[in-house]
Amino acid sequence: MSLAIANICIDCADPFALATFWSAALDLPVDPGSASGDEEVGIALPTGQDLIMLRVPEDKVVKNRLHLCLAPPEVDPTRVGASRDAEVERVLALGATVVDDLRQPDGKGWVVLADPAGNEFCVIRPAEEQAG
Repeated sequence: MSLAIANICIDCADPFALATFWSAALDLPVDPGSASGDEEVGIALPTGQDLIMLRVPEDKVVKNRLHLCLAPPEVDPTRVGASRDAEVERVLALGATVVDDLRQPDGKGWVVLADPAGNEFCVIRPAEEQAG
């Protein structure tokens, strides 16, 4: 027997607001039964699990010990890294901030970002580019 990931939870002060950010970033809807002020708000992932925002009383203080690495689903054929860069710009416009930019001139690398609650995540290159 083995364990399986049931859900991924993100601690925050305002679950509905953070779920709204992640909903836009992932292009997935917030649970329709959720409302502002809820203690937990979920987003159903296509894999069958949920991404759940949980209200906690304390602010984030140190670097995450666990984070999400996100990749664009498609490769921009015009240049290596273009789809990653476009996604970075898109999530920045949604309210993310850059923690560390590790992109390299040859298109390799990734960007470490933080969501509006300060939780880190990375945007990496699409799988097709990594394999190439």
